[in-house]
Amino acid sequence: MTSDLNFFFENSDLDESRIDTLVGESLAGMEDGELYLEASHSESFAFDDGRLKSASYDQTQGFGLRGVIGESTGYAHANELSEAAIRRAADTVQAVRTGDSGSLALAPARTNQQLYTHQNPLESVDFGTKVKLLEDIDAYARGLDPRVQQVSASLLGSWKRVEIIRPDGERVRDIRPLVRLNVQVVMTDGARQEVGFDGSGGRFAYDHMFNDDYWQAQVKEAIRQSEVNLRSVDAPAGEMTVVLGPGWPGILLHEAIGHGLEGDFNRKGTSAFAGLLGQRVAAPGVTVVDDGTLDDRRGSLSIDDEGTPTSETVLIEDGILKGYMHDRLNARLMGHDATGNGRRQSYAHAPMPRMTNTFMRNGHHDPAEILASVDDGIYAVNFGGGQVDITSGKFVFSCTEAYRIRGGKLAEPVKGATLIGNGPDVLTKVSMIGNDLALDNGVGTCGKGGQSVPAGVGQPTLKIDGLTVGGTASQ
Repeated sequence: MTSDLNFFFENSDLDESRIDTLVGESLAGMEDGELYLEASHSESFAFDDGRLKSASYDQTQGFGLRGVIGESTGYAHANELSEAAIRRAADTVQAVRTGDSGSLALAPARTNQQLYTHQNPLESVDFGTKVKLLEDIDAYARGLDPRVQQVSASLLGSWKRVEIIRPDGERVRDIRPLVRLNVQVVMTDGARQEVGFDGSGGRFAYDHMFNDDYWQAQVKEAIRQSEVNLRSVDAPAGEMTVVLGPGWPGILLHEAIGHGLEGDFNRKGTSAFAGLLGQRVAAPGVTVVDDGTLDDRRGSLSIDDEGTPTSETVLIEDGILKGYMHDRLNARLMGHDATGNGRRQSYAHAPMPRMTNTFMRNGHHDPAEILASVDDGIYAVNFGGGQVDITSGKFVFSCTEAYRIRGGKLAEPVKGATLIGNGPDVLTKVSMIGNDLALDNGVGTCGKGGQSVPAGVGQPTLKIDGLTVGGTASQ
């Protein structure tokens, strides 16, 4: 991929050589930093109540200039690439220098890994075909079940090009596609209405989303969830054995545990896992990794937003805390290696340690064996919203699909179930781990510090002994 500054800023009169000189001058005396260039194209289509409700297209471009010295970071950004704009940004960035200059950290290692296509998904399918897909989803859902009262479908795509220029002249580049298809249905049986949802996506072009088998499977799954919810009864309350299904329930792992394993929280001592490297923090058999190198996955990146190649980082191995997720700043201050987890929402944001695809590895139990071991409990398959306190690890998560377990078998579906607990404590209560690891379908978005980035989650079936279940029915 050749560098082309006009790709980012059509009216810029700067060339590569002048940019290199400006970056070197702007970040003189800093220990680390970069000029981050970004050009992003995005679109979205929303279909509801039998008609196209909205269609939008957006282009953004800009740069972010960052300088780091010690624990201090100076950051400035603009949507104009000119010598004057860079010099104004440099004045802001240089304000963090309060004493002697630092030594520039070594540049990230080079990589040739390419984990996803460079094809622009926005150009791979024409406008009319995109709208017809949403119309077909609506008609198909209504034709499958007469109880379907409302269908909502949305298609979203983006194509982002980034270039990272360091003061030593090192340059790295990446092109990042991202697509997503969402289907939601509302069904009624006359007495009540319930919602079902399914979504999918990843870092690829739209093409295979338009395959009938692909989108029809999503419609069927949304209807299945809605139909299950129509049969659901009030969830029990109290401390119970909880079995988490494979795949998307890994969002609980992501929120309640993953954020606590990010480098900044541990360097500052605000994570429940701070200072515990090499110690047992989970039950034997629990192995958790963050892996940004998986092909086509929503959370994957060939390089992170500092230019570091992503990697498979083992966080917990057989219950022992092995490492944290690091950007360059926190890795340097903690004496660790950067793991390729420095991420930012856009050019207007400074990078920070963030998850990519975070999941628990397989155990050796058959999922049927896990269910059969539970005399009375809850089987949670899908989750909605939740809240987590990073410092304490305490969490509350709402189940959107869950079932009662009776005598080792799935019984009636339940509604209104919430799971309440403490992330580090839950890890010690994992008593059985399935052999059915699954990753989510590609819909995860992670929030931290006012920034949102795409992320992936996953896990095998898990049995957790003694988790608090909030519900509206007494046991």
